[in-house]
Amino acid sequence: MQDRGRVSRVWLSVLKGLGMSSTETTGGVDRAHDRSFGPKLIFAVLHGGIVGLCLWLAFALEWADPARAKLLAGCAVLYFLRHLITLFALLKRKVDLLEALALSAFMAVFEIGFLLLGAGILRDTAVPFGGMDMLALGLIALGSYLNTGSELQRRIWKKRPESKGRCYTGGLFKYSIHINYFGDMVLFTGWALLTTSWLAFAIPLFMTVGFIFVHIPGLDAYLFQRYGAEFDAYAAKTAKLIPFVY
Repeated sequence: MQDRGRVSRVWLSVLKGLGMSSTETTGGVDRAHDRSFGPKLIFAVLHGGIVGLCLWLAFALEWADPARAKLLAGCAVLYFLRHLITLFALLKRKVDLLEALALSAFMAVFEIGFLLLGAGILRDTAVPFGGMDMLALGLIALGSYLNTGSELQRRIWKKRPESKGRCYTGGLFKYSIHINYFGDMVLFTGWALLTTSWLAFAIPLFMTVGFIFVHIPGLDAYLFQRYGAEFDAYAAKTAKLIPFVY
């Protein structure tokens, strides 16, 4: 872990060498604070439309596995509610229209795709609920808590006057620098498991690769640039993504 500060400095130097500004060194997003109410509202409306389509597919059409289809639609509703909290209560950085459109398209792929796979679009019979489904629901609940719970903890801490300009290292973030990303990995693994289709695991795999090779290096460089030695000390003793492992 002691080499993370050096890695962050190297990554930051590479990005600057490519002509990127400091706000562009964060894994593809602009970390500058901005209300961005318009793009966020469009994002929320688009996501709401996707969830509405999922509900229609699950409840209006006939499937080989209708109970599983309805449960997966419920997962989409849960994710949408969490997304609203993130957009309008937790997310303080700038969100541009292109990001909102791109992520909406990605959400359509996995929310509708998960539902169709679980509903039985590729099979003729229902899969009985069992222990693996209980595990899947547990992972969805745990992942949701790790992601949104950690962000709520950080948001509450950031509102304290004495926290201004400080790097948050408490709460769930004491177990992993990017515990919120790990939460998404857990959540989407559970969601994929609930579909009973191995094809669905392409989504958590894709997200994990994106976190490790794109988002985390850029965000670490940003955190080093913003907090310097404080972030170095935190990174030296804390797992990067998976608590106690990596």
